[in-house]
Amino acid sequence: MEKTLAMIKPNAMGHAEEIEKIILKEGFTIIQRRRIQLSKEQAMEFYSEHRDKPFFSNLINFMTSGPVQAMVLGKEHAIRAWRRVLGPTRVAAAIKHHPDSVRAKFGASDTENAAHGSDSAASAEREVRFFFPDVNLEPLLTGVEARDYMDDYVSPTLVKGLTQLCQTKPADPITWLADWLLVNNPYKPVPGDEK
Repeated sequence: MEKTLAMIKPNAMGHAEEIEKIILKEGFTIIQRRRIQLSKEQAMEFYSEHRDKPFFSNLINFMTSGPVQAMVLGKEHAIRAWRRVLGPTRVAAAIKHHPDSVRAKFGASDTENAAHGSDSAASAEREVRFFFPDVNLEPLLTGVEARDYMDDYVSPTLVKGLTQLCQTKPADPITWLADWLLVNNPYKPVPGDEK
């Protein structure tokens, strides 16, 4: 499962719920979301590749005019799929050629085109890390890989914990199991062994 950044721009924040429904209907998983008011410095950093273009100043003013909602989306071929759902960058082209796209429905102009999507894997990694510095960008496991991971790594630990839970019979089993897992996690880092 590939991950990409989706951002609802200030002019479309009133339609954030509708846009999220479109995202889910298109089969994406919203892995993380964050609403933020960008400072001028943050907007300039995010759009740094456009710094020398004539529209840069207007873009920065627009992107700092209200909050945005950043989301990490996951899906097979997420970058290409989200760009398709967005439609063309130019709103007139989106309306003419892709009238069901996000930009056709909610865009006001080429700058105020409702939403943003990463255009490559490198951009997706940079842009996701911009808004979500701690996010894991490793592909999500699905199908056989997920089942094998569960069988090899998760189930053995859970079986031990649940067995001890049944033997102990604590008054608050959920808290007991959570505490047991924290203490008995076989994958927790060993102090001094950081890489």
